[in-house]
Amino acid sequence: MLAVIGLGGGEVLLILLVLFIIPVSLAFFAFWIWMLIHAIQNKGLSDGEKTAWVLVIALLHFLGALMYFVAGRPKANTPLPAAFPPAT
Repeated sequence: MLAVIGLGGGEVLLILLVLFIIPVSLAFFAFWIWMLIHAIQNKGLSDGEKTAWVLVIALLHFLGALMYFVAGRPKANTPLPAAFPPAT
């Protein structure tokens, strides 16, 4: 099929690069930036936890962002514990 179209090995790799690798890489980069910003703005984390997560995400890149997405991100929905229980 490729011989009929007249494409060699180099052209096929270039097409794969443009159609698959570049969009996937851009999606991974956008996810990494999103998790980095979310970790910085997450009000459910203490300052020390924020610093640790930002370092993990920044140093481990996509793996760190994925770890934060699974382990650190859900804490944004839980409020910090109150010092005193609500009065009834």
